[in-house]
Amino acid sequence: MDSAQVDAYLSRIGVEYPAWPTADALRELQLRHLRTVPFENLSVHLGEEIVLEEKRLLDKVVGARRGGFCYELNGLFGALLAALGYEVTLLAARVYGDGGRLGVPYDHLALLVRSVDGGDWLADVGFGAHSHGPLAFAERGEQEDPGGTFRVAEAGPDAAGVRGGHDSARAADLDVVCDGKPVYRLELRPRVLGDFVSGAWWHSTSPQSHFLQAPVCSLLTEDGGRITISGRRLVSTTVDGLREERELATDEEVLAAYRDRFGIELDRVPAVRRP
Repeated sequence: MDSAQVDAYLSRIGVEYPAWPTADALRELQLRHLRTVPFENLSVHLGEEIVLEEKRLLDKVVGARRGGFCYELNGLFGALLAALGYEVTLLAARVYGDGGRLGVPYDHLALLVRSVDGGDWLADVGFGAHSHGPLAFAERGEQEDPGGTFRVAEAGPDAAGVRGGHDSARAADLDVVCDGKPVYRLELRPRVLGDFVSGAWWHSTSPQSHFLQAPVCSLLTEDGGRITISGRRLVSTTVDGLREERELATDEEVLAAYRDRFGIELDRVPAVRRP
């Protein structure tokens, strides 16, 4: 990522170029990213190819002012952080689903980030509703965040009785827990973006993928709430948990909501893709 691309990306999320790659700068970068770049699966339902290459992701997120899901958002955010001087490691994770069972390998992409002022951080701008700031990676106690009470813990058994394993290539897995509920299991072996191509393909094509159930677009609001379009339903929640829902009756209303609430210009309404 060259300096012009970095400047354009920072402009996209409304952040000045940080003087140093510190923990405080990382907190601001993650929060601003969550407030400006939506988590969305619209490409799946628009028939657009998802390409995990830096140039293509820049064209989509920065050039076209779109969002994406974890591989796209965290993949590109990791490239930005590396260009700003952070030490970044891509990590694979498996998401906990119904009944506490783990999802497929390469189910999720998260970032391990080291800042110049010491400490390792778990950064994630690609999970939808999650922590607003990076989590201290080595801390095993509770970490308070506007998104909930988080904990990074040694992995216990999942619903199938499988514990966090280890081999000669990696240390024991870690579970990320929010409000007492496990969210995803991290593998600590370093990965590259190309490792996640199979996961992106699975989530874009498998009948078991929740991304195929409906078009979703979601963004953290300035007051700590969230605004989401799921299918044709516009949902707003406040930081206090108050919820308001409205059905968007016409295509014009749907397109206007994408434009006005998320800054996404579409020429047609995403239609549910059936594999």
